[in-house]
Amino acid sequence: MGSFALFFALLFIVFAALFRERLKTTLAEQSQDDLNEEWAAMKGGYLQIDRGVQPPGSPEKAFWNYDETDPDESRTVAEIKSLYLIAGADGHVITDDESGAPAVSTAYKDLGIDRPADVERRFRDVVASGKPNAAVFAPRRNSDGERFLIRSGIFYDLGHNLTGHKLPFYVAIGKPLEHDDRTLHEFTLVFVGVIPGALVLGSLMGWFMAGRALKPVLSVAQTAQRISGSNLSLRIPTRHAGDELDYLILTFNRMIEGLEASFQQIKQFSTDVSHELRTPITGIRGQLEVALFTAKTTDQYREAMFNALQDIDRLSQIVRALLLLSQAESGQLTLQKSRLNLGEIVKDLVEEFQIPAEAAAVRLTADVPEDCFAGIDRVQIERMITNLLSNAIKFTPENGSVRVRLRSAEDHFEIVVEDTGCGIPTEYLPHIFDRFYRVPGSGTAPGPEQGLGLGLSFVAWIVKAHDGKIEVESSPGKGTRFTISLPLTDVPADALEPERQPAG
Repeated sequence: MGSFALFFALLFIVFAALFRERLKTTLAEQSQDDLNEEWAAMKGGYLQIDRGVQPPGSPEKAFWNYDETDPDESRTVAEIKSLYLIAGADGHVITDDESGAPAVSTAYKDLGIDRPADVERRFRDVVASGKPNAAVFAPRRNSDGERFLIRSGIFYDLGHNLTGHKLPFYVAIGKPLEHDDRTLHEFTLVFVGVIPGALVLGSLMGWFMAGRALKPVLSVAQTAQRISGSNLSLRIPTRHAGDELDYLILTFNRMIEGLEASFQQIKQFSTDVSHELRTPITGIRGQLEVALFTAKTTDQYREAMFNALQDIDRLSQIVRALLLLSQAESGQLTLQKSRLNLGEIVKDLVEEFQIPAEAAAVRLTADVPEDCFAGIDRVQIERMITNLLSNAIKFTPENGSVRVRLRSAEDHFEIVVEDTGCGIPTEYLPHIFDRFYRVPGSGTAPGPEQGLGLGLSFVAWIVKAHDGKIEVESSPGKGTRFTISLPLTDVPADALEPERQPAG
């Protein structure tokens, strides 16, 4: 706060100094304008200098030609004669015809009558400059120290002398600067008196306003200090002011919401992983303990080891699937797109699943066009279709059917996998893409045929990675339809296809 007060103090001082200098200049210009108006009035006819028909060497006289009954003219002449001097080319003061006294006012005498040498030099400067009408303004002080502004210049007579030529005269008029000095002095006093008060008042108001403005920021900081992993539901209420601070609060709340969702996901993931890994590990331990304490023959030991190997294989599948899904969601697993005929890929996969479909007494059909080229990642698209076909066959009862359709449009293509299986209740549909999620009551008994609950999580990631979308329609007892829409992202026709890997 002290630095701001110092800054504003310097700002006020500079501003006041500049304003005072501007005021001083304006007052000086106004005084010069007043003297120029009086000078113009003299040249307009109020002042006449003439020697009549007198021979050269006769004393010059100043005549004041104005209507004494006119108050404006009388006032103007009185103001001019209050501070004036008229001298000839030799520097000596001429006579005022109206009073018969020298043409110089008492107030001008107090300033000091111009020396003849100075007047003669003034005449020489005018002749040398070629500007006979040039004016000279100069401040002067009287014996009491009061300031006056003097305007001096060359004035010409009426030209009625014997030579017939206009003769130059030196004329000086002036006005007091008391009003200007008083105005500057009053401004200085106001300036000196107002700035300290303005600084004190401004500092108090700034402290008060800053306290009010920073109060919500302090609330944000205090709330941030209270937030921890177990208290991510805390939110900062907005002020509904629509300003930048409200935007900051909204951004902070959105960040906390994201963190809360991430923490919940991590927590749920940890719980699911612990549960999924505990089952095969418990099975392995149980099989080995039984074999250790009860097995007596080679066949009993062999059966125990076979069951343990099955559980170990399931455990390896879980770890491998989790690692692959983690790499995919963290961005470490990138797509390797190439220009492929999706129709051929779907046909090949349907052919591969014909054997498990016949074993389950399920009819598997495909409605696929001959050519449907698109820029896709073969490995991930095969994994996506494989997971969908595997689930469809697994959860479709005997004599049911599974159908795969491929349709292309101008800017996208659709893959539809539908079955006549047991279906999924509506309340479970929002969770089917979560990791380790299994619809209650829909799976088979635990064992090698039981799924890991990760297949649809892979499907969702693959669709998202291809900038597509997936929709699910299902009715219990009637079946389920997965509709995947992917953009027809094109790649160069000569793009190399990556080395094929098994789609698990």
